[in-house]
Amino acid sequence: MADLFGSLGGLMKGLTSIMPQNDPATQLLKLQGEVSDLKKQEGDLYGEIGKRAIEQHGLESFGDLADRLKLTQTNLAAAEQKLAAAKAEAEAKEKAAEAARAERTCPQCGHENPEGTRFCQACGGKLGMAGTGCPGCGTVNAPGVKFCSGCGTRLIEEESGFCSGCGAPLVPGNRFCSRCGQQQG
Repeated sequence: MADLFGSLGGLMKGLTSIMPQNDPATQLLKLQGEVSDLKKQEGDLYGEIGKRAIEQHGLESFGDLADRLKLTQTNLAAAEQKLAAAKAEAEAKEKAAEAARAERTCPQCGHENPEGTRFCQACGGKLGMAGTGCPGCGTVNAPGVKFCSGCGTRLIEEESGFCSGCGAPLVPGNRFCSRCGQQQG
């Protein structure tokens, strides 16, 4: 709430700077802004005095105010937990959407295809081949990509080869790709 008054006070100051200074409406806005700023300062000072009084006398000596403060702190903790859970849920949904997008993005040409498409509409390549999950951020990257598109973490070592068919990393010494079965030469 204090942020709202601070923002309004700043807006009022900005408006009064472009309005005619001898206009009574401008004077009224200036005075309202000054009163708003002083009320905010007063509230901040009461808060600081209250914190110091609690430090000196203990919370229990304030009776119902102490009970109201404890209830408010409990409600604040619950609201913060709900906020953290909502953020985690939003992040999970975003990762799921990114994974779905990766499933329909062609590993060969990078074209993003509509949902339910099995073959790329741009080049005909097979879609839905699992990409490389980033150990740093969890972003699913197209097969054969060396660095994560989400955070830049190195995904595969330079020395390992890649399948010419699907782009999957090859196991040294294997003659066939473990993902698609294509012979490596």
